[in-house]
Amino acid sequence: MKHVTTDLCDANEPRLADGTLRVMAPVFRAFGKQQAFAGQAATLKIFEDNSLVREALESPGQGRVLVIDGGGSLRCALVGGNLGLLAEKNGWVGIIVNGCVRDTGELDVCDIGIRALAAHPQKSQKRGAGERDVAVQMPGAVVRPGNWIYVDADGVLVSEEKLGA
Repeated sequence: MKHVTTDLCDANEPRLADGTLRVMAPVFRAFGKQQAFAGQAATLKIFEDNSLVREALESPGQGRVLVIDGGGSLRCALVGGNLGLLAEKNGWVGIIVNGCVRDTGELDVCDIGIRALAAHPQKSQKRGAGERDVAVQMPGAVVRPGNWIYVDADGVLVSEEKLGA
């Protein structure tokens, strides 16, 4: 089913007004083959440590979107080519990173959608720190586990419930 974010906004103005539909700030760059994707959110809150990202992407994605609050850090990458392939292999439809990615050429051939603030060549640390399945503050919107994420070239939406096309 094709979801167009502009149409979803137009059809759901009351939800935008009451906050059950939110629009993330327009700060993300697109990576990966899929320019549009939608699914329920799984969340991580981490900082300059991608250990939990790998753990999450090793699990079955079941058509979900991994939403990573990396604190907006621009000092290292939280997702790279190997993790992009792992996400594709395990059935994730997308990844949204409030932080950086790397190996952009490798990510761009992965059959998933990826949004991130920027690219950075340095890898993250591996301390195993962070939280999973918690509400995360992304640019412009809070995302809770199970929220619905809709992404296309016009933006990123966060909905409390599944929206019709």
